[in-house]
Amino acid sequence: MADMNFFTATMTVLALLLLNQLSYAQEKAEVTPAYMNEAPLPKGWPEPGPYNKVTEKKYPVYRMAVTKARGSNFAFWRLFRHIKDNDIPMTAPVEMGMKDEEGKALTMNSMGFLYQGQDVGAVGADGAKINVVDIPQAKALSYTWQGANNKKAVEKAKNALLTELGKRKLNYSNFRLLGYNGPSVPKDKKTWELQAILK
Repeated sequence: MADMNFFTATMTVLALLLLNQLSYAQEKAEVTPAYMNEAPLPKGWPEPGPYNKVTEKKYPVYRMAVTKARGSNFAFWRLFRHIKDNDIPMTAPVEMGMKDEEGKALTMNSMGFLYQGQDVGAVGADGAKINVVDIPQAKALSYTWQGANNKKAVEKAKNALLTELGKRKLNYSNFRLLGYNGPSVPKDKKTWELQAILK
C-alpha cells in the first residue's frame, strides 16, 4: 500500500513538472509576426513585410504632409490637426525621416502623414510648419520587424540593411522609418519598417 502511495505521488509530481514545462515552452514559443491593418495604405503602396529579413521594394509617387520633428508627439499632433482641419483621411504608415550621421544612432528629423493618393488635398504649405509634397517613385531596401521601436531594434535593422547594401554594391540616399500602428495596438504587435532609399 505504501509503495502504491509512493508511486502515485511520484507520478503526480512528474505530471505537474511536465505540465509546467509545456506551459513554459508555450509562453516562450516564437509567435509568427502578423501585420495588424488599422488604416488603408496609399494607392499602390506595398504591405509591410516579410518580417525579419531584407527585401527590395518599389514605391509609387505619393503625397505627404511633412513637418520637422524635434519631438515625435508634437509632430504627430501637428500633423493630426492638419488632416483633421483639411478633411484628409488617415492612412498608414506614418513616415519618419532619419538623420544618418556616421558613428551615431539614427535620429528622427521629420515626420509625415501619407495621403491616399495625389487626387487628395493639394501640394503646398499649410502654415509655417507643415508642407504638402509629392514624393517621387523610388526603390528601397527594407527591413520589417514587429515589436518595440527603440534604438536597439533600429540599429539591428540598420545593420541588416547596410550589410545587404554592401553585398549588392548599392548606394542609398537616406533612411526612413515607417510606423504602421497607432497607440491602441500593443507594443509587441506594432509593425515597423526601416528603409534605405536607393540612389
